[in-house]
Amino acid sequence: MPSPKTKQILRILFILASIGSLYFVPWPLVKAWIMPLPDTVQEQLEEGVAQGFDGMIVYVDQGGKPAEFYAAGWHDREKKIPAYPEALFKIASITKLYVAVATTKLVKEGRLSLDKTVAEYFPELAGRIENSDRITLRMMVQHRSGIPNFVDHPDYWTNPPKNKEETLAYGLDLPADFEPGESYGYSNTNYMLISDLIDKTVGYPHQQYIREEILTPLGLKNTYTSLSEVNMDEVMSGYYVGVDQDFKTEDTGLMLATAEDVGIFLRALNDGSVFEEGEQEIYSSIYVYEHTGLLPGYQSIAKYFPDIDTVVIQFNNTSNFDGYDWSLAEIIYGRVLKIVRRNMEG
Repeated sequence: MPSPKTKQILRILFILASIGSLYFVPWPLVKAWIMPLPDTVQEQLEEGVAQGFDGMIVYVDQGGKPAEFYAAGWHDREKKIPAYPEALFKIASITKLYVAVATTKLVKEGRLSLDKTVAEYFPELAGRIENSDRITLRMMVQHRSGIPNFVDHPDYWTNPPKNKEETLAYGLDLPADFEPGESYGYSNTNYMLISDLIDKTVGYPHQQYIREEILTPLGLKNTYTSLSEVNMDEVMSGYYVGVDQDFKTEDTGLMLATAEDVGIFLRALNDGSVFEEGEQEIYSSIYVYEHTGLLPGYQSIAKYFPDIDTVVIQFNNTSNFDGYDWSLAEIIYGRVLKIVRRNMEG
């Protein structure tokens, strides 16, 4: 049995260890989480800006009510242009929802098969993707292919790819992350290949197919498939913590849209109006109904809440992959949702 002196030493060591552990507590997140909930969404966005985001945009669409638009902070901090809700924003991986819908439409038309393999669709890449003869289109859509994510390549950030071919190359000639269909691994390489497959299948760019089959029927006039299509002044600036650069001119090949257009699309996705007969059953079997997006300078969250029939879209134009920015964005999003729910109740 430990002596009283030993017990005292252990007690002191425990106290010192507890005090030392406080150094590692993410205090900015704790503060954001425990602060009293403000009365309005606008006040919450202003709190978000005070906590480090350069600018924020939120769109709220409650079924049967006029949509609500909010913005705080800077659209362009160098030019001192305030944030505004109608700005264009780089929606990053939210783009995957549109690609998945396009894939669904081509499957329903019989022009693509979810059960065909990478080796069948891309024979020229068969030797560069492990298990290509067993990876199906279905697995790629669902991120169950095991194909490595090109952004995880050790050279991706130190020697960024200059074009689409170089980007894809960072996901090729590597060991599989896991056996096809045996696990889940989010991989941008999957959707780059799917986009290329749509190009090959329709005979023209998948962006045009998305516009013709999804954007135009929904009346989405403020959604763009390329940076070259937009007025750059309308694009919200994007900032990375510690980097003196505006990332809005970086062409990622992904889509841009207003928060309203993303919200309209997300409602159409969830209520099924984006689909023709028989398509929604296919889509439901292969992909999700909400998404987030993350790029240098851009973070986005797009979700629909069926219990309150409400779409909430949140954009913020500050990121830091090594910091707390993504977690902070999620905390703010959760608080925005709480305000919306509270206001609906009373």
